[in-house]
Amino acid sequence: MMGRRDDGQGQFFYAFDLDKVVPPDHLVRQIEGVLDLSWVHKELAPYYSHTGRPSIDPALMIRMLIVGYVFAIRSERRICAEVRVNLAYRWFCKLGIEDKIPDHSVFCRARHERFRESDALRRVFEGVVAMCIAAGLVGGEAFSIELRRMWTRKSGHPVTSRLLGRRQRRHPM
Repeated sequence: MMGRRDDGQGQFFYAFDLDKVVPPDHLVRQIEGVLDLSWVHKELAPYYSHTGRPSIDPALMIRMLIVGYVFAIRSERRICAEVRVNLAYRWFCKLGIEDKIPDHSVFCRARHERFRESDALRRVFEGVVAMCIAAGLVGGEAFSIELRRMWTRKSGHPVTSRLLGRRQRRHPM
């Protein structure tokens, strides 16, 4: 006999523990074992105002950036989307199942505008990555560059232009 799922209302309350869902050998658990972000708030405090609406917690921002770095997620929009749906990433970011994920535009603005005139966020992030490299969790040998391929009108050959505004270089097809 063919079984059917009951499409009733379902449970009203759920007992859900993210800690039980994330496998013990998952990379985020290993990184969490060596990660100490207790100093991040003190280091970045001068870049935050004492008035206005609260911004994204800098420790959360660093954790989300680590997820992006370790799992090769290059877009801030994609990082936010992945943290929204991936339970291991939520656990690593210290977010509960019902906690809101920062909107990608707020995340991007907080990262770029708040730290535009200093290298504080870069120093913090490099310190965290150095901890992970020292623990043997991240190799540090690979990198990615954001490039855009354009066609020149005159020669018809492709030109790769760095989005950062640096000089253009021709690449053979």
